[in-house]
Amino acid sequence: MKLRPGFVLEMAVNFLLPWLAYRLALPRLGETGALIASAVPPIVWSVIELVRFRRIDALSVMVVAGIVLSVLAMALGGSPRMLLLRESLVSGAVGVAFLLSWPLRRPLLFYLARATVAREMAGGAAHFEALWREHPALAAAMRLMTLVWGVGLTAETALRAWMALTWPIERFLVISPIVGYGIYGGLALWTLWYRRVLRSRAAPAARADGMAG
Repeated sequence: MKLRPGFVLEMAVNFLLPWLAYRLALPRLGETGALIASAVPPIVWSVIELVRFRRIDALSVMVVAGIVLSVLAMALGGSPRMLLLRESLVSGAVGVAFLLSWPLRRPLLFYLARATVAREMAGGAAHFEALWREHPALAAAMRLMTLVWGVGLTAETALRAWMALTWPIERFLVISPIVGYGIYGGLALWTLWYRRVLRSRAAPAARADGMAG
């Protein structure tokens, strides 16, 4: 996969700028105000995407949803253990959304992939729609990926929630990042492996089509 400028900009707007806004606003606005400030970049990006392309940026919506859940977690008491759960709320919300969309005709991953393709090429959305209709294997693969990521992210949230509620805080702070990044890394490696499997399966069919043509 090549890093395209549009993808880098999207990652910066949805992850780097919210973190930067949070750090800059924290001394003046406090924890809640800083979290609200961190939601501004992805919200502005979503508005720009809506005006330019008449579509909502799915990644920005997820980031904003996670920030909103963080604010709600603080409103529910803001105890140290509740605050420890904030980092897992985003992945938990995304995991549940993936699982809920899995049995639908078009799972959530379809919209994320279509939005990515639409940014990378002219007419990308229509091209992806055509691939989805003409290649049932693509739909089956994306449905499986939706299920695997949904289960993985939900399990990561459940595990870290149990750790936050039962372990000493010091132990949680040391072990939790290892658990989180380990699960994310495992999901990423599985995704790369699965893509290679799909490509190896598709190669003979492509050669056969070329010979037939």
